[in-house]
Amino acid sequence: MNVVRLALALTVACLTAVPAAAQDRSSPPQVTYIHAGALLDRPGQSPRGASTIVVRDGKVGEVRNGFAAPEPGARLLDLRNQFVLPGLIDGHVHITFEFGPAFQLQLAQDDPVDFAVAGATFAERTLQAGFTTVRDLASHRRAAIALRDAINAGRLPGPTIQAAGQLISVSSGHGDVNGFSQAATGAMAPQHYGVVCDGADDCRRAVRAQIRDGADMIKLATTGGVLSNIAGGLGQQMEDSEIAAIVSAARRFDRKVTAHAHAAEGIDAALRAGVDSIEHGSFTGDSSIRLFRKTGAWLVPTLLAPATVVDQARRGLLPAASAAKALEAGAVAQQNVAMAIKSGVKIAFGTDSGVSRHGHNAREFRLLVEAGMSPADAIRAATVNAAELMGLFARIGSIEPGKDADIVAVSGNPLEDVTRLERVQFVMRRGTVHRVNGERQAFHPR
Repeated sequence: MNVVRLALALTVACLTAVPAAAQDRSSPPQVTYIHAGALLDRPGQSPRGASTIVVRDGKVGEVRNGFAAPEPGARLLDLRNQFVLPGLIDGHVHITFEFGPAFQLQLAQDDPVDFAVAGATFAERTLQAGFTTVRDLASHRRAAIALRDAINAGRLPGPTIQAAGQLISVSSGHGDVNGFSQAATGAMAPQHYGVVCDGADDCRRAVRAQIRDGADMIKLATTGGVLSNIAGGLGQQMEDSEIAAIVSAARRFDRKVTAHAHAAEGIDAALRAGVDSIEHGSFTGDSSIRLFRKTGAWLVPTLLAPATVVDQARRGLLPAASAAKALEAGAVAQQNVAMAIKSGVKIAFGTDSGVSRHGHNAREFRLLVEAGMSPADAIRAATVNAAELMGLFARIGSIEPGKDADIVAVSGNPLEDVTRLERVQFVMRRGTVHRVNGERQAFHPR
């Protein structure tokens, strides 16, 4: 891990060498007044007009009507021509990598430390796009966990990260090493972004190993996955007994659990076992919807992912096994998510960025609206709902006294045109300003 820290420190040096117009924030003012032209402080409710947000020591201190004069010594940020809302939350990213034609080669030649360093770039790109919190749902061993800790310590710019560690999979399932020689597969397995378990006892061990490594939550794969280079389809691959063992072991350590699941049988098995959320849910049908409503679990649709992989499949950029699965899932994902939305399933925002490019996360909003959500509901999915899914609503998801000062702003009203969120003009995370007037601000590590 000393190597990881050294690599991250080198990344900091590169980041801080970039010039910017912001004031030196190595000793930032403890009090900041933000004048907001319009303020959506509680998504799901009507926005307020002219407002003042008072930020004290990285937390929201007060929200006042009108433009209040700042107290002596306070900094004033003028957003009177902008629409202000809570920092956005992406409930499904892979912050330490980005899929592309050379990804298979990258898996073979890069170590977790290399992915952690790459993640530093992707993390800042995500923050600059207005996403102040993310769930990382699979990384190479401790790569995302080390990145999480560096950001929390103020050594790197990036969103708050809730990290799952490695994806728990069965042998040959989505998350196992695939597409390599036997010798390479055996050598890569311990550091891969997935960890394999077979049988209930072994799956309990895998959960405990992730928690030992520092995982905030647990992710498992109940079904096949599109980008696994295995012609095994998208049906259920993990046994019900294995799923139940994973959920039970996670609960004993007070960890939430989410399931990668495409086919309805895998979705239903995960919901019956008591997971907190389903990722993708491409083949969500009537039985799944009944279970979602019965259990209160969340669906994280990640519609940007099938849109991305279908395009890659059509351009010949995927192996044959992956291309077939991409076209299969892509053909039904949006219509089934639309049915889930109409049926009242709880939706939390997530993109699967890492499959798509980091920093383009906000493109998911348009896809959710096309699937039947109103712009207001799509924004709520990326604030209040995602915060509740993560168990963090006491800290984030709205702009209220006592919460983290995670605040973004855009030009124009995103409740009328949700694509405005693709062009974030202002970003504050925990009281530190990272973007003003569409320009990145210098970062000064603690």
